[in-house]
Amino acid sequence: MEQERKDFNLMKYFIGGLSLILFAALTVVGYVKVSESRQEIRPVISEKNKKCIECHLKKGIGEGGINDWKHSRHAEKGIGCFECHQAKEGEIDAYKHEGFRIATIVSPKDCGKCHEQETKEFTESHHADATSFIGSLDNVLGNVVEGPAAAVSGCRQCHGSEVKVLPGGKLDPTTWPNTGMGRINPDGSKGSCTACHFRHSFSKAQARQPENCGKCHMGPDHPHIEIYRESKHGINYYANKDSMNLDSAKWVVGEDYFDAPTCATCHMSATKDLPVTHNVGLRLKWNNRPVFVKEAQETDEKWGHASAAVTGEQRRENMTKVCASCHGKNFVDAFYTQYEAQLELYNEKWARPGLKLYDKASEVLKAVKGSEYAKFAQKIDYTWFELWHHEGRRVRHAAAMQAPDYVQWHGNYDLARNFYAHYVPELREVIEMGKTSTPEAKKLAEELEDMLAGVLNGPDHNWSIGKEDPETKKERERRREEFMERYK
Repeated sequence: MEQERKDFNLMKYFIGGLSLILFAALTVVGYVKVSESRQEIRPVISEKNKKCIECHLKKGIGEGGINDWKHSRHAEKGIGCFECHQAKEGEIDAYKHEGFRIATIVSPKDCGKCHEQETKEFTESHHADATSFIGSLDNVLGNVVEGPAAAVSGCRQCHGSEVKVLPGGKLDPTTWPNTGMGRINPDGSKGSCTACHFRHSFSKAQARQPENCGKCHMGPDHPHIEIYRESKHGINYYANKDSMNLDSAKWVVGEDYFDAPTCATCHMSATKDLPVTHNVGLRLKWNNRPVFVKEAQETDEKWGHASAAVTGEQRRENMTKVCASCHGKNFVDAFYTQYEAQLELYNEKWARPGLKLYDKASEVLKAVKGSEYAKFAQKIDYTWFELWHHEGRRVRHAAAMQAPDYVQWHGNYDLARNFYAHYVPELREVIEMGKTSTPEAKKLAEELEDMLAGVLNGPDHNWSIGKEDPETKKERERRREEFMERYK
């Protein structure tokens, strides 16, 4: 019995030791695999860049960025700190640093020395003009209503700031750091490549993921990332992310991956019929940003972009080619029929009458308040702004990206509820206010009253004042009774 106990303990120790050896072996194999993977790209480090790296590591500055760079394609090609940050004497943001003349910002003009085509396409896009929002209502809200610091830390981190340079070449901290898409750089160029291609790895896989765009394209006014996650495209992407081949050099949809598109797929990346483009608007027929839906080339023409020559139908054909990588022609054509019907409904039922009413209401308020009038100082300003800028955009963007819940409950429902339950009552309040004020205000209020009556008596809104077509109402009541009968 004693011998059996000793034999059992010996076997137990043997198995334990073997397990420990096996665990250690697997750990080493795993480590070697990781190491080999990290060594796939071998950095070419020049003497100049070696000096930068050694100094920064010694001082404990930017170690993460250096390691990112070491595993980038730039490092493999010997493009390092100096090649990107070098500056010439006389450049406004140039300064001397450890024996070198450098600039902090690497602008599209700098990137364009190697990436000429990409830079040209980007500078002709709406992205490059994102800082033009500074004169918009959005900026009034951020800079005036909320306060300048709110605009610096919020609005301008997506749209971009005009970067100011202090004496000696250092950057003004009220305008930097900033990687906003339309940043105005000290060298006069527009844009920030690192808005999408995060430094210092500049990873293709990172730039192709939907979250890359979601940094800015999110929230109540343009929830593209939320819409994408709800859509079938997004659901399929997240279910099959590991097979998306995101590191592929060419990354052609239908060839290198086929589970789902990302934002980059539809707006930028190559297909069998289309090359890569950094002008994200060339596959979009419709501009859903403003109060009214417009064709995208109208905005390009207004902004003086060469891409104004690309017509709306050409842009739609470009996007159709992307869709055709996975879908049949009938499917794509039918989608556009549904999508454009929603755009027309938004334009005609809400946007056109809504803006006319708001403009007239503003005239009344200006006549009542005189010099004390200020936009966004009264409730109706916010109500109308959110109707088109929030709910109206959500409807349009969600319909474009096939996210039905956002089209309905975050879009059309919110739009209708706020129009009838808030906007119309507030218009009536403005009318009453004007009628009891100055003669000029009274006249304008009566004009607004007539205008509102005309809108509400029209075919889109007459149901709300009990004037719906009797036969239509009767048919709806019949269907309602059938529905209620089924759920007794």
